[in-house]
Amino acid sequence: MTAITRRLAEFVADLSYDGIPAPVSERARMLILDHVGIALRARNAAELRASMSNALAALGLTQGQATVIGDPQGYTPGAAALFNGNLGHALDFDDTHARASLHSGAPIIPAAMAAAEMCNASGRDVITGIVAGFEVQTRLSLALGPTDHYNRGFHPTATCGVFGAAAAAGRVLGLTADQMVYAFGLCGSQAAGSMQFLADGAWNKPFHTGYAAMNGLNSAVLAKEGFRGTLEPIEGRLGFLKGYAPSPEPEKAVEGLGEAWETMAIALKPYPSCRYGHAAMDALIALRTEHDIDIDDVELIEIGLPKTGIKLIGDPEQEKQRPKNYVDGQFSMAFVGAVALREGRMSWDDYEKHLKDPKTLELCLRIRTIPHPKVEAEFPANMSGLAMVKMRGGETLEKMVVVPKGEPDNFLSAEELRAKFDGLVGPYLSEQRRDKLASALLEFDQVDDVHAVLALAAAESSASLKVASGGHD
Repeated sequence: MTAITRRLAEFVADLSYDGIPAPVSERARMLILDHVGIALRARNAAELRASMSNALAALGLTQGQATVIGDPQGYTPGAAALFNGNLGHALDFDDTHARASLHSGAPIIPAAMAAAEMCNASGRDVITGIVAGFEVQTRLSLALGPTDHYNRGFHPTATCGVFGAAAAAGRVLGLTADQMVYAFGLCGSQAAGSMQFLADGAWNKPFHTGYAAMNGLNSAVLAKEGFRGTLEPIEGRLGFLKGYAPSPEPEKAVEGLGEAWETMAIALKPYPSCRYGHAAMDALIALRTEHDIDIDDVELIEIGLPKTGIKLIGDPEQEKQRPKNYVDGQFSMAFVGAVALREGRMSWDDYEKHLKDPKTLELCLRIRTIPHPKVEAEFPANMSGLAMVKMRGGETLEKMVVVPKGEPDNFLSAEELRAKFDGLVGPYLSEQRRDKLASALLEFDQVDDVHAVLALAAAESSASLKVASGGHD
C-alpha cells in the first residue's frame, strides 16, 4: 500500500515558500484576507460569539497572548485557533473547494496563525503552512470520495480539516517529517464532524472548523515535543480512509502532490450561504435583471441541483421551505433563492431582514429543488444550478449557470474581493484602518510580525465590543 502518511508528511516538512508558484501564494493571500474579514464580522455579529467567549473564559483559556480576530482579549493558542475557526465558518461565507466539497480556510488559517504567534514566525512561513494545509486537506477528501463521506454522515471540512490544520501548524512550527507523521497519527483519532446539525439549525458546523483548527494545532505541538502518534493513520487497515468511506481511492491523496496545486481550485463566496445554491442564485439574479420579475407574478420556481446539493439544501422540502433561523436559511435553497430574487443580491444582513419578512417566507413556499440531468452532468467538477421561473401568464423563464461566481474560472476580481471585505468589516473599522489591514494581508509575504497585523482587526467601535470580554448581548 502507498505510504500516504509518510509522503504527505515529507511534502509538508520539505515545502518552502520559494517552492510555491507565485500564483498559488497570491491566491493564499486573497484567502487570508477573505478569512479575516469574515471572522471579524462574525466576532461582532454571529450568534455563537458570546457563548464561545464565555466558555473559553470559564475554562481559563483567556490568559494568553494569541489573537482572536476582532477581539482585544488575549487567548491561549489553542483557544484562539478554536475561536477563530468557529468565526471563520459561522457566517457560511467562507471559501470552498468544489471537487472536494469542503471549506479550507476556516480550519487551516487559524491553526497557522496561532502557531505563528507561538514561535514568532514570518508571514512567508504562515503562507507556506496554509498552502501545505490546503493541499493535504483537499486531497484527503478527494481520496475518500466526498459524496460517500457525506452519505455516512461526515463533514469533510472537519474530518479532513484536522489533518490540514496539523499540516499548517506543523510547517509553521518547523516539524520534521518524522514529527509530522506523529502529528497526522494523532489527527487520525480526532477526525470528527457529524452532519446531524442540519436537523435543527444547531451551531455544530462552525464548531467543526474550530475544533479541527485547535486539534490540528495541538497535534502538531504534541508531535514536536515527542508525543508519538500512529504511523499509518490515513492508509492503515483501521485508518482514516478505510473507516470513513466505503470505496476510497487512496492514490488521490498524493496524486500530483507538489505539482498540481489544489489551492488554485479554492473558490471565494459572493453570498453567505451553502455553496450548492450559489449557481442557482446567480441564475435567479440574472433572470431578475433581464426580465424585471415581479414576485407577485411568479407561480412556481424550480431549481435544478446536483443530488448531493439537494440533500443539503433541498430535502426535506417542507422544512427547507420554512426556515426558522439563519442556519436553516443558509441551508435552504428556497430561502436564499427567494432573497436573491427579491433583492438581486444577498448579504449577511439579509438573514435578519428576510427571516421576518412574510412576503419572502411566502415566496419560499413557491420554490422547489429538483434533480436535473444537465446539472448532474456537471457535478462534481462544477456546483452548477438551473433556475426555471414559471410565471402566472404561462411563460417559463430559464437560465443555467455552470460555474458560479467566485470559482477559479469565474473568480472574484480584486475590486469584488475588496468590496466583500469592506462590507464585512466596515461597521467596525475606520476606512484608514481597513486599508492598512487589507494591505498588510494582501502583502502577507512581507510581514515579520503576525501578531501586529492581527491586532489591526480589533474593532474600533466601543459598541461593537460589548461581548468581547464575555458579556452577553
